[in-house]
Amino acid sequence: MKKDDDEHPNKKDFVDILLQLQKNGMLDFELSHDNLKAILVMFVGGSDTTSTTLEWAMVELIRNPSIMKRAQEEVRRVVGNKLKIDVNDINQMDYLKCILKESLRLHPPVPLSAPRETLESLKFGGYDIPPKTRVFVNVWAIQRDPKLWDRPDEFIPERFKDSPIDFIVQNFEFIPFGGGRRGCPGLTFGIAVVEYVLANLLCWFDWRLPTINAQGEDLDMIEVNALTAFRKNPLYLVPILHSS
Repeated sequence: MKKDDDEHPNKKDFVDILLQLQKNGMLDFELSHDNLKAILVMFVGGSDTTSTTLEWAMVELIRNPSIMKRAQEEVRRVVGNKLKIDVNDINQMDYLKCILKESLRLHPPVPLSAPRETLESLKFGGYDIPPKTRVFVNVWAIQRDPKLWDRPDEFIPERFKDSPIDFIVQNFEFIPFGGGRRGCPGLTFGIAVVEYVLANLLCWFDWRLPTINAQGEDLDMIEVNALTAFRKNPLYLVPILHSS
């Protein structure tokens, strides 16, 4: 969840309000901490990650106009004269899928995995890890590791063309949704939602920055450290209805 108490000390988010209702006994039913944790998981795992992924994808496309143009050409070619995009259309948008993967590689919405706890003592990477140690996986660092990726800090969707690397983890170099039995259960739904929304944004609109003659490459890339890695300064774009 986004938190900006320092800038807006009187601003409350949804969870703050729920905690207040729980504390004051203003509900007709009991609101347990388990209920609150479930609500938080729904927000972080559902809405926050989706909106953050879409925002970063649009940031990268604005910063790379040739990539955006190629993606728009693909989407519009597949859709043709139809009035809306359907699932079968998305399955034909290979370059769009590469763009989403590359955006998630550079900007995983959850840069640190959910915590795990060791059950017994073990050795890993030359370190002795005692039992009951809380462990996080640095997804962001793995997906920008120069030992695993060529030109790791550059936005290159083509790296995923004809590549076996997918969201279903094989070698753990690409884990925006985690992996194994503890991987994100909403992976399929989340990807479907983002692909559909992104395809619509690219199909029906052209995009520019609000300031005339502003260049996408000048956009700042400052992230906020939170449960989800959203932009410090929200992205503002001007949509221009596309005329075929």
